[in-house]
Amino acid sequence: MKLKIISSLMILSALGLSACGMFSGAKATQSPEVMMEAAPAMEERVVAGGEYVSKDIGLSSNPIERIVIKNASLSIVVINPAEAMQTIASMAEGMGGWVVSSNLYKTTTYENKEVPIANITVRVPAEKLNDAMEQVKALVPDAKTDILNEDISGQDVTSEYTDTTSRLNNLKAAEAQLVEIMGKATETEDVMSVFRELTNIREQIEVLQGQLNYYDEAARLSALSVNIQAKEAFEPITIGGWQPGLEAQKALQALVNGLKSLINLLIWFIIFVAPILLIIALPIYLIVRFIRKRRAATKTQEVKSIPPKK
Repeated sequence: MKLKIISSLMILSALGLSACGMFSGAKATQSPEVMMEAAPAMEERVVAGGEYVSKDIGLSSNPIERIVIKNASLSIVVINPAEAMQTIASMAEGMGGWVVSSNLYKTTTYENKEVPIANITVRVPAEKLNDAMEQVKALVPDAKTDILNEDISGQDVTSEYTDTTSRLNNLKAAEAQLVEIMGKATETEDVMSVFRELTNIREQIEVLQGQLNYYDEAARLSALSVNIQAKEAFEPITIGGWQPGLEAQKALQALVNGLKSLINLLIWFIIFVAPILLIIALPIYLIVRFIRKRRAATKTQEVKSIPPKK
């Protein structure tokens, strides 16, 4: 009986390790072509009316949902950052989300004037992210000048979710077999061996289940981060209709654009032009050097062949 239990534990451990290695290796070596070929056999997650609707587009009897984590960020200018931050928080709660973090502080302008700045991060349902961004952008006085930055990013975690689910199912199957083995064990040493292996399996199950819960939550609720600055901090100085502050901003922007173009040109020269010039110039240099050496050797031989004058 003891030998059977030890053999079963070794087999289960080997299966668990091989399963983890198999799915990690499959994830690392799977080529884009294979991913594309497998795409028709997957199920696409479609958001409609606040609920996830499964659209069966594959031939597999167990299709996989496509899971995308979608987040966004905004940088805006408003008259009252504190009020705007509270409005965004209320909007997120009204959509069924919540406030992840918020911060209100003050900074000093070049005129030594204190102005407030706010940062807030909220989570809203993924299908309402665009609506939330539009409501935030509606808080600015002028959409052309007061929306400083807007960014939306998406991360497809379908492959990671699939691998984690498969590993979790294998570990649960191993857990069930260990429970069955422990129920049949009669000796204390056998029970303790099975119990240790069972504890290890259950710890791995909890970790993988936590990863799946994170993927589900992150795909269901998108994060929206908003940086809110005060309008008075951006008001240009006006002297008789002349706005030197605005001109300084334009000059600074032109300088940044010029430096960016120069750096881009330098990058292209180093990475693209320089290697080509090196490939062309190196053979020419070697040929010229060879010709010069031959000429020098010929001249030396001619000098040696001239008989000395008596």
